[in-house]
Amino acid sequence: MLRGNKQFVKVLAITGAAHGIGKAIAELFAQNGYAVSSIDPEATPVNTDRRVDVRGDIADEDAIAQWMRETVERFGPPSLLVNNAGTEHNVPFLELAVRDFDRVLAVNLRGAFLCAQSAANAMVKAKVHGSIINIASTRAFQSEPNTEAYSASKGGMVALTHAMAMSLAPYRIRVNCVCPGWIETRKAPVSSPRDGEQHPVGRVGEPRDVAQACWYLAEHAPFMTGQRLILDGGMSVKMIYEE
Repeated sequence: MLRGNKQFVKVLAITGAAHGIGKAIAELFAQNGYAVSSIDPEATPVNTDRRVDVRGDIADEDAIAQWMRETVERFGPPSLLVNNAGTEHNVPFLELAVRDFDRVLAVNLRGAFLCAQSAANAMVKAKVHGSIINIASTRAFQSEPNTEAYSASKGGMVALTHAMAMSLAPYRIRVNCVCPGWIETRKAPVSSPRDGEQHPVGRVGEPRDVAQACWYLAEHAPFMTGQRLILDGGMSVKMIYEE
């Protein structure tokens, strides 16, 4: 199929692809034939025939709208949106400032809403039966102390997922989320052998694990929508007792 003078391909729009999980997702889909368009505040701008990376604030409505317009103009409407971008501000609960709480929700939750609405409008206009994947967290269901802003944002993302799945169902747009547990994203690992041993699968997660889960949801789960995929090496079902 041709779109203007360009051959139409599947298009991945992804937030937060400069590092870690987002980078792994973008690379996997690019390796498998997708054109990739990303937005990240730390992005190195790229504009090639199969890749566009723009620098922008995920919480900025105008920046999101401009990015989506550029994506559609460059490649056509997205086949898949992955809401991966996120931030955190973990301080003692009694010291958490409202501005910091609001900033985390603005990036993690409102940003996901803005991107999903923009991408879905592009899909509907072009009659694309696409997919949206939100990267949430097991923090939506279980917590450590002093993670209120991050946990609230990820819990909201899980709820946003099933709400959007129902709203977008008439347009044949599926919406699911991946809830990763411990994913080692730093070049210099902070996990120890003991950290890996406590996971039933015998190791902590890697960015490629999340990328493969997204590939499954996008390419191999056409009957799945409104669901959350727990990706934590079995930790959330492990009974833990003090020794």
